[in-house]
Amino acid sequence: MTDHSGGTEDGEASGILIPLHEARNVRLDQPVRFDRRELDQILRLYGRMVAANEWRDYAIDHLTDRAVFSVFRRASEVPLFQIVKDPRLARRQGAFAVIAAGGRILKRGQELGRVLGVFDAKLKVVEA
Repeated sequence: MTDHSGGTEDGEASGILIPLHEARNVRLDQPVRFDRRELDQILRLYGRMVAANEWRDYAIDHLTDRAVFSVFRRASEVPLFQIVKDPRLARRQGAFAVIAAGGRILKRGQELGRVLGVFDAKLKVVEA
């Protein structure tokens, strides 16, 4: 026995069923993006580095497999650093990475804040 009195008058179902494989395909077709919190952390770092006259330009790429925030000293050059979000590596090495201009991975991890720590000022030994 089915009760249709709680929905519309013509007995239409209130929910729409979508096959799971279709829902996954829709999600997989969308590019990877930085969320608001991640972008806020990256742009705070960018602002500090611009104020220190280290960086001057940036670009954001949202690709199907990863999101990339590239940092430039001049717009016409190759990026000095790339901050990459790759969700496929989240369970292995970590979804976030900082990559130098030569392709060397400087830091990789699960948390963006810790990965961006690679740009924190390091203490230097000063001889008196």
